Amino acid sequence: MPIFLDRHDVVEFSAEEVAKLHVKDLEIQDQYGVKFLTYWYDAERRTTFCLVDAPDKETADRVHAEAHGHVANQMIAVDLSAVEAFLGRIQDPPTAKTKPINESAFRAIMFTDMVGSTEMTAQLGDTMAMELLRAHDAIIRRCLEHHRGFEVKHRGDGIMASFDDAPASVACAIEIQEKLASYNENSETPIHVRIGIHAGEPVAEGDDLFGSAVQMAARICDIAQADAILVSREVRDACTGADLVFEPTSSKRLKGFSEPVQLFSPAC
Repeated sequence: MPIFLDRHDVVEFSAEEVAKLHVKDLEIQDQYGVKFLTYWYDAERRTTFCLVDAPDKETADRVHAEAHGHVANQMIAVDLSAVEAFLGRIQDPPTAKTKPINESAFRAIMFTDMVGSTEMTAQLGDTMAMELLRAHDAIIRRCLEHHRGFEVKHRGDGIMASFDDAPASVACAIEIQEKLASYNENSETPIHVRIGIHAGEPVAEGDDLFGSAVQMAARICDIAQADAILVSREVRDACTGADLVFEPTSSKRLKGFSEPVQLFSPAC
């Protein structure tokens, strides 16, 4: 969906009152297929800006109107990476992690990797490469939130995430690739990502995960092609009964694992 930036002249409201209006938007946004990503409040000018993922301007305004009656004074379509570069974030500031990692549990582990990130930095320079990484991170984090994935850690040019539900991990991976494809249609510099997913019982220590289940997911990601998703047999089997279709690929030998591993690609 398009991303819009709107402006509200809120002379009569304090920062605390604006925050309450934002919460009201969040409470009903799902009814309209809208996502209010974040907002900024300019105390000096008494102006608020909202960043909205919506089908169109009219739908975004409809949410404002129903939630609290304060529609935007102005709204424009914006580029995701440009907003990130100039304003520093395109989602509400992260709070404390809301979901602790259980010490032992079966889960799906996802790794993402931005293809050609080193070459991209050399060609574009640090500033532009960082812009693209921010856009990459924002897209993936929005999809993780949508599918209740938990970001374990950022890996520089990719993200490691955990899911309690294997079908959700695959649906999230498919949405990531769809969102990136949509982003690339409107960007002079495309972002290409490979994704690998494995399911098992990793070892938890603090807020991190370790063990062969994590290593397997990382190795699967390493051999995936650009814009592709590869999952293990364990992930495919854990998705039995879900509305997902998998196509087998050839068995692969992965670094650190003695036996060939059968991999599958979800049909998008």
